[in-house]
This record gives sequence, structure tokens and C-alpha cells, in this order.
Amino acid sequence: MRLAETGIGDIFLIDIAKGLACGKALDLEDARSLVKNHYHLCGREDIREIRGSDIIVVTAGMPRKPGMTREELANINARVIKEISLSVKETAPSSILIIVTNPLDLMTRLATEVTGFKPGRVFGMGVTLDAARFANLIACELQVPVTDIDSFVIGSHGEGMLPLPRLTTIKGAPLPKFLDPQKIEELVKRTILRGAEIVSLLGSGSAYFAPSAAIAELVRVIAKDEKRILGVSAGLNGEYGVSGVAIGVPCRIGGNGIENIIELDLDAREKQAFQKAAASLKDQYSRIKR
Repeated sequence: MRLAETGIGDIFLIDIAKGLACGKALDLEDARSLVKNHYHLCGREDIREIRGSDIIVVTAGMPRKPGMTREELANINARVIKEISLSVKETAPSSILIIVTNPLDLMTRLATEVTGFKPGRVFGMGVTLDAARFANLIACELQVPVTDIDSFVIGSHGEGMLPLPRLTTIKGAPLPKFLDPQKIEELVKRTILRGAEIVSLLGSGSAYFAPSAAIAELVRVIAKDEKRILGVSAGLNGEYGVSGVAIGVPCRIGGNGIENIIELDLDAREKQAFQKAAASLKDQYSRIKR
């Protein structure tokens, strides 16, 4: 709905569940008169309908259940991502692929390997959402507009994420000027656990309003070639002293996908935590491959 109402382009919804994508598409289509926007979309069950698509967003797979970590989803969702990636490779070889399926960093690396696409054309939504959550929690704590906050989160989209209070600013002023270390640490922990908190409250399924906003922002930036800096799960090749892993970092995103990976000036503690998260993802990925 967020994408349709921007009028960016034609949208295809694909789902193997019989009738689901078509029903959703008809419902969205019925809103056109009410929102005064003649967008175009349709729903299908055959993934071959993505043929020739410019941007493909993959959310397919089992969602997290209460008490389940993103990592526990790996073996189940890896089979789904592998199958979809093979279809994308065959039917839309020039597309840009955005992965949302959890565990996101592992699925991003898997999709990159299976498609054989250049790493810049396959990336995960992850820390775009995590930074938004961090900014929201800070705004609630300080009672300031969230639009005044520029937040930074790197690392894995999961328990290994690394919010960066030192680099997070409010109207250009560093966050530590506004909050003491204990309160900052509390907000960092709440950010890391935010997804699990929402899952536990819902009881079934996971967050989708904020993730949909993060996805829509990425698609808009690509479609309009805006060349903005956003946090995504990107394949690293020496950046931050890490290789052979997809992990959340700030990137310059434009019409070709990832155009540059931005290396932040991390202090020793931050760099150690980041490399620890990367090593953990490598270990988890090796188990998926086995």
C-alpha cells in the first residue's frame, strides 16, 4: 500500500498460497478511488510473473514465533530463499533484490550466492528498521520530535546489532549530551530486543507497519536514484576488516543498488563488537551450508 500510493510503478504481489495475493491486490485496488490515486497492481501465484521486474522485495518464509530467535529460522527459510533466488536469477536477471526474510543477514548472503548477482544488487532491509526503532525510543525518552534525530545502527539484524549512541545526534548534538550512560544503555538494549518485544505482544506474526515503511523508503531511493545514505545488510569485502559476510552498514543507495559502502570511524570497542557479530554470522552461515 505504501508503495502503491507513491505511484512509483506497477506492482506485482506473488504468493504461493492460492488466492492470497490476488485477494490482497483486489483490496488495494478498491482503495484507488478513495485515495485519489490510479496506481497499478495485481496479484499472482506464479513467480514467473516477476519477469523483467526492476526491483524485487522478498518477504517470503516462516515468520518468527514468540520465543524464537531469528537464527532459529535459518534452516527453514534458507530453502525458501534458495528457491526464490533461483527463480529471480532466471526470470529477472537485471533486477535489484531486497531481502526482508529472517534471519535477514544470512538470507541476504545466501541470495547473493545463489543468484550470482553483484553484491551491490542484493542487500537486506535490516538496520534501516533498527535505526528507526532506536530513533523512536530516543524521541519517546526525551520528548522531542523523532525527525530531529539522526540515529546509527550497524551489525546484524538481530541480537548482534550495534546501536551507536556516540554517532547518533539530536539536531546535530551527540546523544551523550542529553542522556547519562545508564539510560543510553537501557535504550540500546530496548532497541536490540524491540522486534522480539513486538512478536511476544502479537502472539502470532511479527512487526509489519515499520518494516513496510523501511522497505518503501529503500524502493523509492532506488527507483528515483536519490543516492542517499541508508543502513542495509551489505556483502563486505574488506570493509571494517571483514569479508565474506552480509551485515548491516551504512551505504549510498541509488539506481544501481548499493553504490558505495560507508566506513564509519568506529572506536576500539565498537569495532570489536562489530567484528564479533560478523564472526557469529559466518559461523551460522557455515551451518546453513552444511
